[in-house]
Amino acid sequence: MKKTVFFDIDDTLLDTSTFAKSARKSAIKIMIDNGLPMTFNEAYSLLKEIIDQEGSNYGKHFDVLTKTVLGKENSMLVALGMITYHNVKFALLRSFPKTTDILIYLKSKGYRLAIISNGLTIKQWEKLVRLNLHNFFDEVITSEEVGFEKPNKYIYDEALKRMDCEAESSIMIGDKLNTDCIGAINAGMSSILVNPNINPKEIQKIKDNDLDIKIIKKINELDKIL
Repeated sequence: MKKTVFFDIDDTLLDTSTFAKSARKSAIKIMIDNGLPMTFNEAYSLLKEIIDQEGSNYGKHFDVLTKTVLGKENSMLVALGMITYHNVKFALLRSFPKTTDILIYLKSKGYRLAIISNGLTIKQWEKLVRLNLHNFFDEVITSEEVGFEKPNKYIYDEALKRMDCEAESSIMIGDKLNTDCIGAINAGMSSILVNPNINPKEIQKIKDNDLDIKIIKKINELDKIL
């Protein structure tokens, strides 16, 4: 049976955290320039608090921001923030270097590829389509459509079912130890952690529990172990 490789999207295939941060900062600046009565640091700190409380997939962060500051939503400021956020985000959207080369390599080796992502289905597809990566993947499984987020075992079980593959012959690749890798291990899969900033405690956790998790710093190193 051909091996199946499942990928996370955000901060695994592309540097989501960096471009989202830049886009939010740009959105805050234009909202302040158009009348939001706060300093940049105040507004940005408040936005981060809202994102932490509501989750990154919540669609009305700027609505909550204006309501918190002004006592009611300001549609003009919300529109300015949203448009600026999306314009900057998509202008900066890039996959990590050599991501396409790695996906071509894996396909050439006979691996079947799929996505398991904690995110909104249309947003995750949009990223893949904009980056022209969508044709590499046989399935895109998201927490929104499954109803469970990683590391819940159910989302992995559903992914294995959709790909008609066995856990023992499947690999999960992601940037978060607990969410991506240990979640996959608990579902019977092996895993590869792609993280240049893994801390010593996480490395020790992998060793102490004898987890079937390999560690690489960048996605372009995958061809060294697969």
